Amino acid sequence: MQYTLGIIKPNAVSSGYTGKILSKLEDSNFSMEAIRVMRLNSENAGAFYAVHKERPFFPSLVAFMTSGPIVPVVLQKKDAVSEFRRVIGATDPNEAEDGTIRKLYGVSIEENAIHGSDSSKNARIEIEFFFPDFFTSI
Repeated sequence: MQYTLGIIKPNAVSSGYTGKILSKLEDSNFSMEAIRVMRLNSENAGAFYAVHKERPFFPSLVAFMTSGPIVPVVLQKKDAVSEFRRVIGATDPNEAEDGTIRKLYGVSIEENAIHGSDSSKNARIEIEFFFPDFFTSI
């Protein structure tokens, strides 16, 4: 089994899609191991997305991710990272396959409804960012 992190983004939360997204994840046989509702401040959003700091979209990404509540969730499944990436779809909702979370609930590349870890290494880092005691408690 493997862990990954998903973050339901502010646009999906404010549009009332949180339950539908979580249901789709459960229907795809992910086990929810930790979940919370929270708001990021600029400092935390900047730290989480620091890998993009030099990119021109960084300020708007931080502004977007601090614009409302988010829902980070730790998911477990065999090959969780790749399976999650398949279920959420391409970063651009216009290029995502039908039935994927981003196709169903995304608005744009930035407001694509959900974040997903891109590797098991990054999944661990990202999980520890939102759930610092997660790996010591399992």
